Amino acid sequence: MIEVDGSYGEGGGQILRGAVFLSCVTRTPVRVYNIRARRPKPGLQPQHLVGLKAAAEVSGGTLDGAELGSCEIRFSPGAVAGGTYTFEIGTAGSAMLVAQELVPILAFAEGASEVKIIGGTDVPWSPPVDYFRNVAIPAFKIIGIEASVELVRRGHFPRGGGRGAAFSGTFKGAESS
Repeated sequence: MIEVDGSYGEGGGQILRGAVFLSCVTRTPVRVYNIRARRPKPGLQPQHLVGLKAAAEVSGGTLDGAELGSCEIRFSPGAVAGGTYTFEIGTAGSAMLVAQELVPILAFAEGASEVKIIGGTDVPWSPPVDYFRNVAIPAFKIIGIEASVELVRRGHFPRGGGRGAAFSGTFKGAESS
């Protein structure tokens, strides 16, 4: 099992998302501790929790310690499976951060995926849906991940309720130049 200190560097949720992504694609269990330890609200927030549960669902994995406010989780992935998924954050938690975690994971699935994420699309401290559409998606394309975003309705802090959909195809690998 790989162990990752979640307080490393800026100590935000990105280290958690990155650890879970790498865990999924290498099929190596991971323990992440000190999650967001130096943040004003340490531990898992709703979007982190939904992202973890989503990664466990699409990979057929197991997840321990995933509770609101938890500062430690253990994640053991299975095989990533394409399909149709819906995840609801239940708050204005960032739907785009969940998409940022899932698109590269699902790129390693057999077959295409369609993911509906309900939550905040334009909230503080997170990339807005327009950034995801105009910056992240083209960046994914450069490395061979075909994805697109369809925005059904924007969701803003504090209510959320946005309906975005992130679609991920299969990983093709970057073209070598």
